[in-house]
Amino acid sequence: MSSRDRATASPLFVPHKSDRRSARAAKEQFATARDQARGAARPDDRRRTTTLDPDLQPTYPAGGRPGPASARGGRLKLPAHRMTTAVASGAYPFLAEGGLGSQGIYVGQDVHAEAAFCYDPFALYGRLEGFTNPNILLAGVIGMGKSALAKSLALRAVAFGYRIYVPCDPKGEWTVVAQELGGQTISIGPGLPGRINPLDAPAKPYGADEREWANEVRKRRLLLLGSLAKTVLRRELHPMEHTALDIALDQVVAYHSAVGTTPLLGDVAYVLNSPDRLNAATGEPSGRLGRAAEDLAHALRRLIHGDLSGMFDAPSTVAFDPTAPMLSIDLSRLGGAGDDTGLVLAMTCASAWMEAALSDPRGGRRWVIYDEAWRVMRHSALLERMQSQWKLSRGLGIANMMVIHRLSDLLTAGDAGSRGRALAEGLLTDCSTRIIYRQEADQLASAAAVLGLTGVETQAVSALTKGRGLWKVAGRSFITQHLLHPRERELFDTDLRMAA
Repeated sequence: MSSRDRATASPLFVPHKSDRRSARAAKEQFATARDQARGAARPDDRRRTTTLDPDLQPTYPAGGRPGPASARGGRLKLPAHRMTTAVASGAYPFLAEGGLGSQGIYVGQDVHAEAAFCYDPFALYGRLEGFTNPNILLAGVIGMGKSALAKSLALRAVAFGYRIYVPCDPKGEWTVVAQELGGQTISIGPGLPGRINPLDAPAKPYGADEREWANEVRKRRLLLLGSLAKTVLRRELHPMEHTALDIALDQVVAYHSAVGTTPLLGDVAYVLNSPDRLNAATGEPSGRLGRAAEDLAHALRRLIHGDLSGMFDAPSTVAFDPTAPMLSIDLSRLGGAGDDTGLVLAMTCASAWMEAALSDPRGGRRWVIYDEAWRVMRHSALLERMQSQWKLSRGLGIANMMVIHRLSDLLTAGDAGSRGRALAEGLLTDCSTRIIYRQEADQLASAAAVLGLTGVETQAVSALTKGRGLWKVAGRSFITQHLLHPRERELFDTDLRMAA
């Protein structure tokens, strides 16, 4: 053997009497062990996300949606194709929404995009296509965080210089929020010292003509008196009843202007209950106008001598501060016995009283929140006032928010084709932002029909968890998880009495 020749030897172990099946099993075990060893040697490059909020759970696992609808068949192989991003978004639409931008109030996290979600109706107006008004509809079943979202938006809006008005707080939940912000709360109800005169003349806006403003004040007072009468009578007023209201108000205002005082509801009711004075004002000897005003006089008497006496029949004992960051009117003492008439009357008077600040062009931009709005959907007189405020939202610089439980609450305003139903549907139409929290299974069909939800959106609404809602902003949809600060959780806790 020469020096160039080399020989190597290794022991070869051949199992005695090894069959083919055992050899195949040993080979498979070896391959499995080799793959496990290779996987253990690789670094773990999976994305780890840590969050302090337990509500932020991923919608789908990191590998995507499981099941046959995951669109990962593994059998479709197409050749490579180059295209622009505009074409690619249509060919492959399974992309997360880009969001509304970073300008505005921080709400929480966009679930699909896993990015911060901000919202500001005043910032979006004129910048987002299809966003025609700043009004908001918020609907959701009890216990899903609907009220917490409304209060959180109000609390955070103050940091942006906005003022908050809550003309109706039927459960008294906004009082603690107003106190925390250094705002003002007015409690109205039987036995409480607060008094509001709904016929108070609002301050004249800067630059307004004296005569034109006097006519505007007269129109507002007539609208208020008509709304009160229609709520109590539960019907529309007749033409002669409108005439009686005009004459009674003019006589009362003329008298109080001469003596330098403010007219009261009791003065108007006294003139309506004086047929001779009404007939003398029109020159009709038949006495028809006096007889036509009898129902009106009895309707207003409820606010003076009935179950609502002592709240709106005297001069105001509280002063409206338009510079306060927040104003809420606590009506929790009313409507507890199942009759919402007293609550609606009080809300009508309070809304008219707050219009003084809303009509001031120097008042800045404001949020007006109607909590538990489902309780007033059956009263067309109040719906008319809300519709006027919805229509004038852009000119007044206000963002109206209507909070209800179910979308079917809008259908309780009246029968199909009635004026009440038309007013309720008009409020929904004038809301460019619709926030829907979880709805019950029997309400999904009506919600989808009223809002025009797609099949995917309807399925998403039925599976929403607490604090998570479907935001439809000018036709764009987002699934957003609302995040609360620990201090906000303490302020907005409505389940305190349910705890042990």
